[in-house]
Amino acid sequence: MLRINEIRLNLDGSREDLFNKAAKILKISKNQIENVYIAKKSIDSRNKEDVFFSYSIDVEISGDEEKLLKKISSNKVSKTKEYEYKMCEIRRKSKLRPVIVGFGPAGIFAALTLARAGFKPLVLERGNDVDSRTNDINDFFQTKKLNVESNVQFGEGGAGTFSDGKLTTGIKNELCRKVFLEFFDHGAPEDILYSGTPHIGTDKLITVVKNMREEIKSLGGDIYFGAKLEDLIIYNEHIQGVVYSINGREVGIETDTLILAIGHSARDTVKMLHSKGLDMMQKPFSVGARIEHPREFIDKAQYGSFAGHEALPAAVYKLACHYEHERGAYTFCMCPGGTVISATSEECGVVTNGMSEYARDKENSNSAILVNIYPEDFPGDHVLSGFELQKQIEHKAFEVGGGDYVAPCQLVGDFLKNNPSKKLSFVKPSFTTGVTPSDIRSVLPKKVTDTMAYALVQMDKKLKGFALPDAVLTAPESRSSSPVRIIRDDIYQSNIRGIYPCGEGAGYAGGIVSAAVDGIKCAHAVLLDEQ
Repeated sequence: MLRINEIRLNLDGSREDLFNKAAKILKISKNQIENVYIAKKSIDSRNKEDVFFSYSIDVEISGDEEKLLKKISSNKVSKTKEYEYKMCEIRRKSKLRPVIVGFGPAGIFAALTLARAGFKPLVLERGNDVDSRTNDINDFFQTKKLNVESNVQFGEGGAGTFSDGKLTTGIKNELCRKVFLEFFDHGAPEDILYSGTPHIGTDKLITVVKNMREEIKSLGGDIYFGAKLEDLIIYNEHIQGVVYSINGREVGIETDTLILAIGHSARDTVKMLHSKGLDMMQKPFSVGARIEHPREFIDKAQYGSFAGHEALPAAVYKLACHYEHERGAYTFCMCPGGTVISATSEECGVVTNGMSEYARDKENSNSAILVNIYPEDFPGDHVLSGFELQKQIEHKAFEVGGGDYVAPCQLVGDFLKNNPSKKLSFVKPSFTTGVTPSDIRSVLPKKVTDTMAYALVQMDKKLKGFALPDAVLTAPESRSSSPVRIIRDDIYQSNIRGIYPCGEGAGYAGGIVSAAVDGIKCAHAVLLDEQ
């Protein structure tokens, strides 16, 4: 097939228009085009008076493609490069089952890869299956009774299951395509394969996760829910087995391979791993708040007079700037037409996150505004002191919010004037366990709030109205990534041999796709190990 890039189509354009444009660029009759496949579709809204779709397409033609390609002078046309995943060489000889801790994106893709290679992994997930977990989360939103083992952070699918199912990533790795194809094959919408801003949505991601679980089980893998890693059995600096708790009892299992896909919120597990001698280091992370605007307001800011066109999805944005000493601020996990949710996993703490369903049709659009936090900002030199900073912020938010998991919030206008909010305006906050108008500067470190205030003004210059005085800031967003990296070498193992730190919780990923890719990489490392 031939790839044609940069095909412009107006918002009312049709598939037939793609055929016509392809024929014109290739200088052939439309009858010679057998099929057209969308490779990428994005929205160009730089000029608010001229918003259009930009396509890359793969064209299947009758006749000699190579001969036709030689006749075409356009740099927009090239030979399509077909993606093909190749399983790594399998050298593993061990008869012991590999154990995976955590069933988020990293754990799922590690388990799927090992299961397809015939090694029947055992997965330990401290939270519940995704259906039971959904009930646990909804119950918390309604009754404010937190299940500390099954919540927005813990359970089947990981933290990303109750977010936006966002598949944008900054990494450049061919395995990203593998991840997208697997999601599609397990029930995700086809448009994730070509959208410029791909997302699954939490409502559809639930089904995808269950389908992946069932394939792993069909290949001999086991997933134990409500199974929490409690201890490691180590001899001569090699993993010999693990101890986990399930249904009120402790169980030991022999293994020589442990993939740690624990997620960024398993603080108690990381503490145990540190006590067992795993090498770790402090790692920068980010802290901030969620900002909410009316969805129609963001659509208008991004699309101009084209806002509301039925072909356009809810608008997205991505903003960044730097303050003094190059401390960065940026928007993160933007959820158009979404909800701000209560995402704590520990009692007496408040944590925010964003969530959208596939339709992205809720009243508000939200995003985190995050500020970089460096190890020198941590309250101590201990390797786990970044967790302490997170907990201090979350507990302070719980206190300022008035307890009962109500979050402190503040109007942007009040925040910029350094005035506590007494009441809200026309933007209705969506935080799932309620908000209290207050002063988020009393919750977040001064370096963070000073940078946020600067960033709001600067970002308003890039996205008109971003610093809308009536927009709502809800704090804190404190779990965007882990403040710890569990050190691994070039064959993905820790200093305790046979242990593979993996994904976000180990400090090697930053989103669904990068975590999934890291899961595949760690599984490959296991398969290449000749033990």
